[in-house]
Amino acid sequence: MPRLILLRHGQSLWNRDAIFTGWTDVDLCDNGIKEANRAAELLKEHDIQFDQCFTSYLHRSIHTLWIVLDALDLTWLPVERNWRLNERHYGALQGRKRDEVMEEVGREQLQLWRRSYTATPPALTEDDPRFPGNLRKYAGVPRRHLPLTESLKDTVSRVLPFWQERVEPLMMQGHTPLISAHGNSLRGLIKYLDGIADEDIPSLEVPTGKPLVYELDDGLRTVRSYYLEDGQEAHNLPKAKAAPSTA
Repeated sequence: MPRLILLRHGQSLWNRDAIFTGWTDVDLCDNGIKEANRAAELLKEHDIQFDQCFTSYLHRSIHTLWIVLDALDLTWLPVERNWRLNERHYGALQGRKRDEVMEEVGREQLQLWRRSYTATPPALTEDDPRFPGNLRKYAGVPRRHLPLTESLKDTVSRVLPFWQERVEPLMMQGHTPLISAHGNSLRGLIKYLDGIADEDIPSLEVPTGKPLVYELDDGLRTVRSYYLEDGQEAHNLPKAKAAPSTA
């Protein structure tokens, strides 16, 4: 049975301090390092094997994977970094404390920006130093693909080509990937894999540092999914009639 492991990075410094992060390159806090080590312990305890690793371009995701591979003596495994796995881009909110934003715009607007499927936060301008096009690490990414802001829907559309072009073919060849990424990029994959409806996905939470295992059939359709820590079903949201398109 094909298997996939999804892992949201351990808690970051800005997760801890309730600051909008997005594509800002923030490292793990001490608790996040502990979460990454615990993720490795859980993978070992449950004898979860994998042979290919993917991560985003962001340090907190890369660092989490490094910790896991080092703890499991698997640093020799192939690792591919892909910008499409980056966190949702929060535009001009990046670097701002959530409480400060709420004081300015109110709780309802804040929640709309954070949790709506289609709402986008205020956009950056291209001359803003936070715009990815001004960073060397994205020099190889076509400028038209680099966001000034994103909704969750935009993030799903960004992540799915990665899944279809890079992960699906490997899994059809018998490989078992581990993807170390972010709350919203992983929510996009989960939405696709489980056919979760647009109106239900905002309520789905992906905890930091907890391996999420998917068991799939030969057509890569979900049979079941569960977090290793408790072994229970990962979530129980109503399913959409069909998986989202890449459009």
